[in-house]
Amino acid sequence: MKISSNKFYSNHLSEITRFYSDGDDVLHILNKSSNFPDDNLFTRTIFIDPEIKEDIINFSNDDRYDLVVVTDLFELSDDIYKFFNQLSTFTKPNGKVMITSINPKWNRLLSFFEYFKLKNRTSKRNYIHPKKIDNIAKSTGFELIYNHTRQLIPFKFFGIGSIINKVMEFIFMYFNFGIKTYSLFRLENYSKEVYTKSIIIPAKNEEGNLEELIERIPAFENYYEIIIICGDSEDNTYEKSIEISKNHGEKNISVFMQESRGKAGAVYEAIDHCTGDLITILDADISVDPETLSSFNEIIENGYADFVNGTRLIYGKEQNAMRFLNNLGNLFFQFIISLVIKQKLTDSLCGTKVFKKKNIEHIYKWQDKNLAKDPFGDFDLIFSSAYSGQKILEYPVHYRSRKYGKTQISRFRDGWKLLFYFISSFFYFNVSK
Repeated sequence: MKISSNKFYSNHLSEITRFYSDGDDVLHILNKSSNFPDDNLFTRTIFIDPEIKEDIINFSNDDRYDLVVVTDLFELSDDIYKFFNQLSTFTKPNGKVMITSINPKWNRLLSFFEYFKLKNRTSKRNYIHPKKIDNIAKSTGFELIYNHTRQLIPFKFFGIGSIINKVMEFIFMYFNFGIKTYSLFRLENYSKEVYTKSIIIPAKNEEGNLEELIERIPAFENYYEIIIICGDSEDNTYEKSIEISKNHGEKNISVFMQESRGKAGAVYEAIDHCTGDLITILDADISVDPETLSSFNEIIENGYADFVNGTRLIYGKEQNAMRFLNNLGNLFFQFIISLVIKQKLTDSLCGTKVFKKKNIEHIYKWQDKNLAKDPFGDFDLIFSSAYSGQKILEYPVHYRSRKYGKTQISRFRDGWKLLFYFISSFFYFNVSK
């Protein structure tokens, strides 16, 4: 029943892959004595001898990386502040650092395992509370995105250890009782970037809204495009879109007929046509002021976030803009989604979102592995962004009553679909692979 280091590292590797994109530069800094399996995931690996304390805080490197992973080392440092400062020199602006450490709650229990030779004896460790790590990180230019624990049973336990982990871990992790703590940080080295932009407008039965909507979308300084994806409408939405694209050539409008069904299908069909660095999702009902898109994009261009989600619950809503049951359902789902992703959101159902096109890969990975399908596309975007360690910020918007047409959402039918989706996402998000 000896604690298995292989189990530790297989779980650890699955965590790393969440934050890794094809083409990213990844640095792995680890304890020289770690029995970590060889893997081609990392661009470079640095081995540190923890017995030489100065080496932990004085290791050198000339390159910068999108992701820096620190394994079995952080808690051995005698100067944590200097350790973080050193990591900042290795990390690209807005790059991320993932640090693993032993959960302090396991201190005495691990000592018990070591005494009875159920675990290899290790050097004396510093046990650092997540809140204290956050405070130190902030003083060195990092921000904590989230902190969670993994692996409830660190050994086979007569063959059922893995089963216990998979069944119980996602429950007990909310009490931070897992043996391994994973802390993900983002370097707050803000640098202004200018991105090209793609604006996606899913449109079904929105003929009467499109002209005003397009006229109110702000003109961006650099290149941008507008993609209208038309569903199977009962009015002349498609024909109106074609007309508008011809009358507003300066806005570089492309119009496509949707081949799939539902809003989610429209969004992902449109994504395939996007050429911009930033992708915006904007509903066609003008319930959110199109003029705010400039602010959404500026948040990402200034480096403050990787993903911006609109929130309709800050300002007062226009009368009849959101029905009572819709508002109640929104409050319920925002509570659940904040619990799952460990980032606070006040409005999970707002259709206005901006994200980087390079992160599409994470979205598709999430869709392939999650059991349930998102009927709207909004939730896949949020969950996959959080799962891959992206910083999510909300931007408050004024929520207006639609002037033309009626909502395409069925409160009860779509509500049950969303509930099943959230249950599936909760399980997938939290259970070790």
